[in-house]
Amino acid sequence: MKHTEYIAHLQKAIRAVHGCESAHSQTVRVREEHQGKTVWEGDVEVFKLSGHPKAQCCYAWAYDNDKGSKVLAVLELPPVISPVTAVRAAIMAETSHERK
Repeated sequence: MKHTEYIAHLQKAIRAVHGCESAHSQTVRVREEHQGKTVWEGDVEVFKLSGHPKAQCCYAWAYDNDKGSKVLAVLELPPVISPVTAVRAAIMAETSHERK
């Protein structure tokens, strides 16, 4: 998938999940480690939002898992304040979900 198609795919997910429009602003490389081991590494796309009642920004990325491809679109609302904290929040949510 070309980068422009990937961005459009993420924007479609943002629209579906959060009900607002978005404009891509940048790509940020994130590497998250825990106890000296890399638990996640990849690019996080940063989008400026229009039409969302609370958030001005969204962090989004896609990844493949055993069920196919998954898109995550995390709003910039405290405690999420950066691409790094968006990844951390997603990891925590996934870990919490797996424990149930």
